[in-house]
Amino acid sequence: MATTRRVSDSSAASKRWYATGRRKEATARVYISQGTGTITVNNRELAEYLRRPTLEMVVNEPFGVIEQMGQFDVKISVAGGGLAGQAGAIRHGISRALTVFSPELRPALKAAGLLTRDPRAKERKKYGRSAARARFQFSKR
Repeated sequence: MATTRRVSDSSAASKRWYATGRRKEATARVYISQGTGTITVNNRELAEYLRRPTLEMVVNEPFGVIEQMGQFDVKISVAGGGLAGQAGAIRHGISRALTVFSPELRPALKAAGLLTRDPRAKERKKYGRSAARARFQFSKR
């Protein structure tokens, strides 16, 4: 299981829940707390950081599944990979953090496939070839 922990400050009203999400080469550290629905990625707004509406939909998918859109503030630190991989890592991290917040949400998130770490990654280049599977042009004569 991934590193999940509850982070709390001195006051009970400012509780935060933490989880790590991964996808391809990207890793996202996600902190959620109950609030107004603001999502901050690397100290920037979500729309400003991702720049594509489809990636914003990917990030907001866990909240749509549990039907609690706009009820959590999310602070994310993400590194590695490209924008699509980072969006997938954020989605994975948010889903895991929601299960730490409330274990009753786990069956709904699991049924939607949001708790599964996608194992697909870039295939390594092999020797004697120009890429992972592409070969150099063959000449019969």
